[in-house]
Amino acid sequence: MQIKANTHLIEVFRTEAGAVYQCEASNNFILEFADRSTAFKPGNFIDFSKRLFAINLAEMLCSPAKHADLAIIMPPYCETCFLLTITEVISLQRILGGAKTILHLNSILRTSQLQFA
Repeated sequence: MQIKANTHLIEVFRTEAGAVYQCEASNNFILEFADRSTAFKPGNFIDFSKRLFAINLAEMLCSPAKHADLAIIMPPYCETCFLLTITEVISLQRILGGAKTILHLNSILRTSQLQFA
């Protein structure tokens, strides 16, 4: 995890398509994706991740419908609506999956530290 200069944001995970930060001041997660930033409370971030990973990519690829290659996700308690292509869904899944892994690893390390302290 890296800290962004002169802010309360800690970088959780980054790819070439975007990043997830955690705000120390508000305990929110900030998603930077497609040239915009979206703030999530922790519970809403988890819910958004579940909705994103519930998208059936195989169905999107195989469906002959014209709109099948687009996914619409409206995060709870958020003014942002995500209209995603298949490649954007995959990119966003990589970002959120990486952030989830880093946060889980951080939790394991903190638990281990407390046990051996």
